[in-house]
Formats: sequence, structure tokens, C-alpha cells
Amino acid sequence: MRSRQTPCGSMPGRRGLRLPAVGILLLLPFLPPPLPPAAPAPHRAAYKPVIVVHGLFDSSYSFRHLLEYINETHPGTVVTVLDLFDGRESLRPLWEQVQGFGEAVAPIMAKAPQGVHLICYSQGGLVCRALLSVMDEHNVDSFISLSSPQMGQYGDTDYLKWLFPTSMRSNLYRICYSPWGQEFSICNYWHDPHHDDLYLNASSFLALINGERDHPNATAWRKNFLRVGRLVLIGGPDDGVITPWQSSFFGFYDANETVLEMEEQLVYLRDSFGLKTLLARGAIVRCPMAGISHTAWHSNRTLYETCIEPWLS
Repeated sequence: MRSRQTPCGSMPGRRGLRLPAVGILLLLPFLPPPLPPAAPAPHRAAYKPVIVVHGLFDSSYSFRHLLEYINETHPGTVVTVLDLFDGRESLRPLWEQVQGFGEAVAPIMAKAPQGVHLICYSQGGLVCRALLSVMDEHNVDSFISLSSPQMGQYGDTDYLKWLFPTSMRSNLYRICYSPWGQEFSICNYWHDPHHDDLYLNASSFLALINGERDHPNATAWRKNFLRVGRLVLIGGPDDGVITPWQSSFFGFYDANETVLEMEEQLVYLRDSFGLKTLLARGAIVRCPMAGISHTAWHSNRTLYETCIEPWLS
């Protein structure tokens, strides 16, 4: 029988061609040097999951471009565009929406011990800010507020004309600051600078998350909000819907309709829900962009690369 040959250096005890030890020593000077050990493949930490919350009259389909951008620049990122309160359902009271969105984001956060990112558009930015206030154990790294009326809304827009065709901004407070009006999401953040007392007494949402009205949970909500790693504020002068547009940066009108910037607002000066503390620790990023209309914020590639992509670690 012919024996089956095996490579030099096979395990002892296996049959095959074996060179004498002297022969091996004579060949050593002519053998190529051994290859260095292969360098280990570089390890790249996985990107944190991204959760997207839509705005008024939107649906998850509105964010298909944003989803494409994230997949291109941060491949492998788990992105969840929450499909809740779509279309006219987005008019439901905001506390009802906060509860629904909260039930949806909790399991995503639980599976991401390293943290998550929130991208929240328009009205959705207020929903997300409330979530950060009421969730005791949230792990949000970056909260990206995309053209959201964070200090409220006071403007005649197509949305308002469709909802309240016989009202203008000057008299809409009569509806919004009634118990019936507070059943509409828009009225939950309607902020009439000429009727501040009515706003403070009647607002069932914005005045509470702003800490402008005393309530038993104010201290706990502030503590929860300050768990956020970074607050990214995005908006611009050509938005056309958010009024004043500086509301996206926590600016708002005074009684003379002069815009006061964030640092001039009482909620900042009193640090009622944590803005001043966040700014002091360098955790607030402001990214104003001109030339973008309200419905284009989540589909503009330049805006994404400038104001969103850098914070999706």
C-alpha cells in the first residue's frame, strides 16, 4: 500500500513523509522568515439606537429620507420611527401621546444599556421633552429637537386656519384656554404673550413641563430631564410655521411681541426645569439654519450632515 503524504509538521503519530531532523536543520537558512502575527481586526463600537418621533399630521413615512441618511452615514444603526398618533390622531391631547410614546420607547431603551438618541420633530419635540421629564430611568444620550415650538406657538398658520377657521391668533386664547380647547394638542402649547395669566392657569401641558406653574412633580421632573446627555436645538428663520421661530431655541415673545432669547426667559433664569444647568455644563447645542421650510427639516441632506449626524455616536 502507498502511504498518504501530509504536510511537514503534521501531528506525531500520523503516517506520511517525514524529513530527518538533520535535513530540517540544513534547510533552515533557505526557508522564508515566519510571517508576523495578523493584527486583530479593529473593533468599532456599535452606534446607539435612534428613536424618531413625528410631528403634527405626520406619519412614519415622512421620515424615509432621514432614515436613508442615517443608514448611509451610520450603517447598522437600529432606527425606530414610531408609528403612533398619525395624521389627525396627532391632535390628541399631548399627555395622552406622551403615555403612548412612552410605552413604545421604554422597551427600546431597556435593550440599549449604552443609551439611545431621540430625534423629535415639531410637535414631537414637546412630546419628547415631556418624556424626558416623566421617565425616571431614561437613558437618552442626545435629544435632538428638530424645529419644535419648545416655548410655545403664537402665529397664524395654515394648520390653525384649518382647525379654527373663524379665529385668529389674537383671539384664539378664548378657545385654547378653555377645558374644551385643551383637548387639542395645538392648544396644549398655545402661548399667548398678551394673556400670560390665562396661559399659566389654563395650560395643562406646556406650563407644567416648563415648570412655570407649581405642581408636586416639579422637582422629580427636573431631575429626570437633567439625565439627558445633550440637548441639540435646530430651527431657522425661514421655517414658516413655528412662531416665533426662536421658540425652537427656547426664545419667545414678551408682551410687546419682542423676542427674548433663551437666556432672557424666566424659565432659564429660574432654571425651572434645568436649561441653565444644561448650558453651564456645555450640554446645549444650537444649530440655526436659514433657507429651510418647516416640512423640509427631516429631508434636507445639508441640515442632516450639519446638525444631526455629528451627534449620532
